[in-house]
Amino acid sequence: MKKQKNSKEKKNNGFSSPRGMRDLMDEEYYNFQGFFEKAQEICSYYGFKPIDTPILEHKEIFTSGIGKGTDIVDKEMYTLKTKGGDYLALRPEHTAPLMRAYIEHGMQTLPQPVMFYHYGPVFRHDKPQRGRYRQFWQFDLDALGSDKSIMDALSIKVGMSILEEAGAEKLSIDINSIGDKECRGVYIKELTNYYRKHISKLPVIDRKRLKINPLRILDSKEEKTRIINEQAPDSVSFLCTSCKKHFKEVLEYLEEMEINYNINKNLVRGLSYYTRTVFEVYTRSEEEDLSAASLNTGQADKAPVQIASGGRYDYLARQIGGKKDVPAVGFSIGVDRIVESSWYKRLSPRILKKPKIYFIQLGPEAKLKSLSVIEILRKAHIPIAQSLSRDSLSSQLAIAEKLSIPHVIILGVKEALENSVIVRDMANRSQDTIKLNKLLEYLKELNK
Repeated sequence: MKKQKNSKEKKNNGFSSPRGMRDLMDEEYYNFQGFFEKAQEICSYYGFKPIDTPILEHKEIFTSGIGKGTDIVDKEMYTLKTKGGDYLALRPEHTAPLMRAYIEHGMQTLPQPVMFYHYGPVFRHDKPQRGRYRQFWQFDLDALGSDKSIMDALSIKVGMSILEEAGAEKLSIDINSIGDKECRGVYIKELTNYYRKHISKLPVIDRKRLKINPLRILDSKEEKTRIINEQAPDSVSFLCTSCKKHFKEVLEYLEEMEINYNINKNLVRGLSYYTRTVFEVYTRSEEEDLSAASLNTGQADKAPVQIASGGRYDYLARQIGGKKDVPAVGFSIGVDRIVESSWYKRLSPRILKKPKIYFIQLGPEAKLKSLSVIEILRKAHIPIAQSLSRDSLSSQLAIAEKLSIPHVIILGVKEALENSVIVRDMANRSQDTIKLNKLLEYLKELNK
């Protein structure tokens, strides 16, 4: 006897998108497009150029770059084997593919640093929830080829400007430095010794991380581990002279730019390729945080929501197979959470033009000539709406009224034969018959 499928299984089969993925359309689509256009505009003013990498990459780019012991590699990557025997992965982030492109195309021969912005969907088999999807969108900006602290500051400034233009308020940064290969070894040894003293209290997942990558324990979501982490050694105390200087300069830049920051000693980020500067950007949420503190005061505080993150990844190039290290820093924005927030400005894309004309055609002769007339309007940058599949005058006029479009152009059989159209004012129902060669001039006068 076949097992009966439950309602959840039925919902995720057939004519529904995969769990954690959805269709973008109508206003939501334009919200994303408007954000991407604004982000690109700001990046271009600071000298960043566009790049687009494949959605599919060789699996090793991520397993070697992001690293084992991370949730992304161990649990969340979508992988496949091609007919040719290659192991590929849907990109779970943008940084490793960007570094692969930098190496593959010999960009180290260009004047350094090279600065890029890139955006698009990324994929992680995560638990879907509000603002978090298995296919989600990120906007990244990166500077490759310089280890100077001002590049860290530049990336943060540009990223913060994008968020502010999108409507984010009360932005703050949690920031830390996790050192480099000169000083991190001593810190990891101290951290490992600390966790070994508490190993009986560590959950199984973090005991495994202790063997593979102790830094990942600082990023643990396990409640027992979070309590242990409160007394863990902090990386800043173990920084070498060079890393201390670098971190101090980054903080000075933030202060000069009046960017609020908080040094978070447990911040390491969830990816193994980070070095030195790491940060997470928060804004106040529209969601109420009913914590014990807020309940005691009788007031609900706004909970901080992470909307961006990033840091320096000076050793990623060698990790993915490059011959030498490439100093680099980046800023990554989670776009889904932004466009779903109440504070988002609903940035309108440039391509979205409110139609000023509704085009109506009547009869086969008019329908035949309709596309030519619409092309005249397009070349003159006059946005229109139309329903060429309809034949009834009344139904087409009803649509124009519903859309509150001020003028309609009517092309009937007579007008098609005489190379003219009727332009009707929808407010007072007055109308004029205009020759096609005079139409643009007439519309220009109309809109003065």
